Amino acid sequence: MFEKRVMVFGCGNTLRGDDGLGPAVVNMLEEQGGLPDDVGLLDIGTSIRQVLLDMLLMDPKPGRIIVVDAVTEPSRNAGEFWEIDVDMMTPKKIKDFSLHQFPSVNLLKDIKEQTGTDVHILVVQTGYIPEEITDQLTPEVAAALPKVAARVRELCLLP
Repeated sequence: MFEKRVMVFGCGNTLRGDDGLGPAVVNMLEEQGGLPDDVGLLDIGTSIRQVLLDMLLMDPKPGRIIVVDAVTEPSRNAGEFWEIDVDMMTPKKIKDFSLHQFPSVNLLKDIKEQTGTDVHILVVQTGYIPEEITDQLTPEVAAALPKVAARVRELCLLP
């Protein structure tokens, strides 16, 4: 699987509302089709750290990694979409593990530095993460899906 030129990782728990954004983007791209055969789409749920550790230890590695996730930033509006530069992120300690704090930044940086892999992190501000189980995205986050999928598609088609 990691021998693909581009790997797209949709992160999040599909049973926790807006946290399921990453898998929803992967699902949308699969349904739309039309991506080259050298692009891998993977709903990795909440196991980004394990997947990246496996990738760090395996060869070959993809030329580009695209991570799609939902985040909670107090200064952002629900449904707001932006890209995060992995080089500008402060690595979190492993003991501070939380999917939304990107503890895997260390692994992403290691992969980028050791292999030259192009790393992109695309995120959307959550509207609401429920305490109860639900697979429904808030309207704001659902409205961001096409924009995020379009940006992922654009990144997948770059040489």
